[in-house]
Amino acid sequence: MYHITVLKEEICRYLITNKEGVYIDVTAGGGGHSLALLRSYPDITLITCDWDLNAIKESEKRLIDYSDRVHIIHGSFSHIVENIKKAGFTTVDGILADFGTSQYQLLHQEGFSFRYNSFLDMRMSTSHTKVLAVDILAHYSEKELADVFYYYGQERYSKKIARLIVEERKKKPIRYSLHLANLISEAIGKKGPMHPATKIFQALRIAVNKELEQIESFLFHLPSVLNQGGRLACISFHSLEDGLVKQFYKNNKSSFEIVGENKIILPTLEEIKLNPASRSAKLRVLEKTT
Repeated sequence: MYHITVLKEEICRYLITNKEGVYIDVTAGGGGHSLALLRSYPDITLITCDWDLNAIKESEKRLIDYSDRVHIIHGSFSHIVENIKKAGFTTVDGILADFGTSQYQLLHQEGFSFRYNSFLDMRMSTSHTKVLAVDILAHYSEKELADVFYYYGQERYSKKIARLIVEERKKKPIRYSLHLANLISEAIGKKGPMHPATKIFQALRIAVNKELEQIESFLFHLPSVLNQGGRLACISFHSLEDGLVKQFYKNNKSSFEIVGENKIILPTLEEIKLNPASRSAKLRVLEKTT
């Protein structure tokens, strides 16, 4: 399986307001959310896009039976305006964004995981991103590395790890995931159930793909393409992503209202049991009122 889709039922329940409307899934992944929406609502038109070509190819296979009402676009979600125009529209009735990585990327793309040894690439899209994780590790100063680890990984040992990386690269280039993971493990040891390298790998991935900048650009442009009464549904997996969505709402309270009994919609215990990776997922749904 390419990717196990999280909060699928909740997306189908909360996103659709116009059952004959036009919607966009800006992070197609393996097409799981898109497929669920197309099956549940036989009269909607869907634009689905991703900047990872592997995700696009998987979506094309999974959504082939719905080719009469789905437009599959290769492009970053930060280019939402252009992606909608490529499909032949100017506005949509709902927008879905599922931030973060897919299981496919963690298992098959270079550098994403420390569970097996691979080259520290970490690019989600080789056509959109030129800087690799190995470049950051080789060329950033000790302070720059510490800042990346602290701000993007929220790593309390960021300075210590940065110092060790600078010392290590003088002896040998850090080019592979297990080399980096073992270095971090030796530096700080195991402090809890999480692998000690988890936050560093997250930080490098965010830096390589400029993920927070991508989200900021996406949120900035979406009000201009979302119809009144339409909804924005954002799934995030860590506080940095979720914080940007919360800030967007604070800045746009006059135009958006929160949907749902609680501000955050979480996976059910049953879903977490079936898919442990869903445990950190948070869904926020906003409706455009003006």
